[in-house]
Amino acid sequence: MRGEAGTIFVGGGGVEQCLPQELALKFGNRHGLIAGATGTGKTITMQILAEEFSNAGVPVFLTDIKGDVSGMGAPGVAKDHLFKRADKIGLPDYGFRESPVIFWDFFGEYGHPVRATVAEVGPLLLSRMLELTEAQEGVINVAFRISDDEGLPILDLKDLRAVLTFLGENRREISLQYGNVTTASIGAIQRKLLVLENQGAAHFFSEPALELSDFMRVAPDGRGYVSILHADRLMRSPRLYATFLLWLLSELFEELPEIGNPDKPKLVFFFDEAHLLFDGAPRALIEKVERVARLIRSKGVGVYFVTQNPDDVPDDVLGQLGNRVQHALRAFTARDQQALKRASETYRPNPRFDIADAIRDVGVGEAVTSFLVEKGNPGIAERTLIRPPASQMGPLEPGERDMLMTRSPVAGKYERMVDRDSAHERLAKRAEAAARATETALAQPEQNKDREFNSARRYDPSMPRKAGRAPSRSSGRETAVEAFAKSMARQLGTRAGKSILRGVLGGLFKGR
Repeated sequence: MRGEAGTIFVGGGGVEQCLPQELALKFGNRHGLIAGATGTGKTITMQILAEEFSNAGVPVFLTDIKGDVSGMGAPGVAKDHLFKRADKIGLPDYGFRESPVIFWDFFGEYGHPVRATVAEVGPLLLSRMLELTEAQEGVINVAFRISDDEGLPILDLKDLRAVLTFLGENRREISLQYGNVTTASIGAIQRKLLVLENQGAAHFFSEPALELSDFMRVAPDGRGYVSILHADRLMRSPRLYATFLLWLLSELFEELPEIGNPDKPKLVFFFDEAHLLFDGAPRALIEKVERVARLIRSKGVGVYFVTQNPDDVPDDVLGQLGNRVQHALRAFTARDQQALKRASETYRPNPRFDIADAIRDVGVGEAVTSFLVEKGNPGIAERTLIRPPASQMGPLEPGERDMLMTRSPVAGKYERMVDRDSAHERLAKRAEAAARATETALAQPEQNKDREFNSARRYDPSMPRKAGRAPSRSSGRETAVEAFAKSMARQLGTRAGKSILRGVLGGLFKGR
């Protein structure tokens, strides 16, 4: 039979001595783990949990790695084996129903665009995304500090490149104040920015920036919207994928208020292919993940990691995942057998069966489960048949997806990109002003000489006219002054350029 009010029915064993497996909504923000080898049913488990959280009025965000989860936007198709599974686990009211969905896409092709500014992502995550060395990360931190001190907002990648150029041209003065900045580090960062841009990051680093409230919408019928991020193409850049999701978690942590222990979560976040977050990550980043995972539950957010092996998640994070669904692990090698043993030791023992054997032997759509019970204690592990989903298994047809996007509550809000006045534009304006000032300064001595010569000629008309004068600007030929001014414009208004001009202009740029 279905579980009591305030719980999510996950499955059962189909035998009398096996209790129904239910996830209590009040413990939904205590995080969770869905693990298992490829093809064992992790995606369907994520789908049914997302459905049930949505039915309880909880908004959900999840990633769609293969495009399969888009089927949540349509009701499921009646099949005999689904009804047999429902009868076996005690789910008599089983039926088919679509979930309210909003489609998102990093690149704006299969959903609404997802965008954020470089400043919002910040130097730590950006350094992780670019795989920078410690010295290069230091340069990025200096760039962000210069951005604040000089009033140069870094919104997109061209802004960041412009600020890095500014650093390179003023590196001596900046190094004295902020720490060593080398051209080698700047050059390496610029090259990595080009690679990142070629991977499609320019679509993400732009405006209008995402409003997190759009991930926390509730439909008119009281069900929470399921935000589905299409991540098929994004997965080709795994570092970009992992950094984006970590940024999203960090933003939620920073913006949401403390609410303690709510009756149900405010948002549930499913992080598929979670191992990508931790592979090769520096210790500082892992500590940030641990801190967010430990504290974000007090903001009412539940985080569920979906991965192949529990070993993919650091122990300090794994220890905070109270709700567990462990699909089959294969033990073909000695390393696999050790991983299987470690996974079994994290469950509360059940005297009726050996947990390690069960994790190795469970079939597709079956798992060893453990959910938090009263007082937040881990429940006894059970060998569980996972309930079938109510929505469609498999992807939507393109026409169906397009129709749902036109009806989306955020349709038209993010589709048009905006390019505001920021670091790139402001540095360009400085360059133009520097060029005009340089032309004026260098033309002044020539004008003074002309006035002196004409004054002398009035007293001595026999003086010959000046020979060999440079052609006027109207001649269409570029003078030395013009060439120099254009060169100055290319310097983007640097401090070094201004220092030169101070000597020529007598302090024209003071008090900039």
